[in-house]
Amino acid sequence: MANFENILKQIDNLLLDEPACSSQLDYVEQSSWLIFLKYLNDYENEQEQMARLEGNTYQRIIENEYKWNEWAAPKNSDGTNDVIHAMTGDDLIEFVNERLFPYLRSFQDKTNEAETLVYKIGMIFEKLSIKITKGYTLREILWKVDQLSFGTADERHQMSVLYESRLHTMGSAGKNGGQFYTPRALIRTIVKAVNPKIGQTIFDPACGSAGFLCEAFNYLNPQVKNTDQMNTLQKHTFYGQEYKPLPYIIAVMNMIFHGVEAPNIKRMDSLSVNIMQLMPSEKRDIILANPPFGTKVTKATQNNFPIPSSESANLFMELFVRYLKAGGRAGIVIKNTFLSNTDGASIAIRRMLLDDCRLDAVLDLPQGVFSVGVRTVVLFFTKGEPTTKIWYYQLNLDRNLGKTNPLNENDLADFLKQLPQRSDTENSWTVLRENIDETTLDLSVKNPHTPEEAPLRQPSEIIADLISLQNDNIAILNAIKEDKE
Repeated sequence: MANFENILKQIDNLLLDEPACSSQLDYVEQSSWLIFLKYLNDYENEQEQMARLEGNTYQRIIENEYKWNEWAAPKNSDGTNDVIHAMTGDDLIEFVNERLFPYLRSFQDKTNEAETLVYKIGMIFEKLSIKITKGYTLREILWKVDQLSFGTADERHQMSVLYESRLHTMGSAGKNGGQFYTPRALIRTIVKAVNPKIGQTIFDPACGSAGFLCEAFNYLNPQVKNTDQMNTLQKHTFYGQEYKPLPYIIAVMNMIFHGVEAPNIKRMDSLSVNIMQLMPSEKRDIILANPPFGTKVTKATQNNFPIPSSESANLFMELFVRYLKAGGRAGIVIKNTFLSNTDGASIAIRRMLLDDCRLDAVLDLPQGVFSVGVRTVVLFFTKGEPTTKIWYYQLNLDRNLGKTNPLNENDLADFLKQLPQRSDTENSWTVLRENIDETTLDLSVKNPHTPEEAPLRQPSEIIADLISLQNDNIAILNAIKEDKE
């Protein structure tokens, strides 16, 4: 582990000298595609060796001239680095830009099967660009990456841990990084609460770095009992969609390092699909997601939804309900204002949620869970029957959360403990649907066990009190004056 971590730090230090690499996001992006190609080389070597032992022939995905040991890390006959013949300067940058990347992008044209590794290679490199301009810097980085090994499950696990650490750092780096990283303690708690089973399909249509899918894999993997179940877990369980190229490559890499060999992640805008035309085969058993909020969407995109809205989070909520199978379950992180917004679209979407689904629980999270500073809640709901009552749990902590003091699983342990019974405690309560205002459908968090603050007085009340006080003072002064006389 220490060796892996040291190599990644050395790579970041080399990227510091590149003008186009100015943030942690850039470091992760540039190291990711290089690590991916090294992983792919080790994977193909392993597959080739296994085929040879079985008396079969393995057809490599990457052609000879583009193999890792041909251009990235050529070796001498004794296995040492061939520093004499290795491309080093402008020739190396030219090879990557003009030959390697176009070759890898062409993989999309080789197959229409989006679930294959060949297709995903093409998608990863479709809009990816190299930001390393100095050939000598790239050469040093390549030698460093070549020291990473992915030949065993333990090595891949070590890399998954380190990769998650890098994503956490990136998520804390600033407002642009936050879109890629949901705190893993929160994700693990949501996965445990939803409790997926092997054989169920799990979907995240705004998967970012695929944190929900990776943690769901970690949750289910120990339950595998035979090769059929492992095949189901590998090929027919996890589905993700991500539009932006950087989080897409990070998502694919993250799932691979966690043990999913060919992740079923599509690079697409989930909101671009007309959800009223979904086929039954496209619906899923479980949805786990933290959709982007605050993003405005075009009129054309809004037309894909029965309840148009300019707020992306609203459209994602519609999408979640539509994509769920009957009896399907969801755990969704969303901005807390979704529960109380007074615009027509928000009210209509809340009505759809309550009528088409059973809103089982609302987990109210404190300020500081996310680095961007917004307040969020987690909605747990089941498709197929209307809501009759909602259980709320307010997470009250005795400390402030932040970058150096993040949310942890112990903070959420009581929520998981109380969830099965959904009993009333100091931090939890139940609201009946019949007691919810049908006009506003305000679902906002109001803990009945917390003393209500006195409502702010109206200006007219304050003025009346001041006048009354003034009159009392005048009366007192007059009385004193009369006594003196």
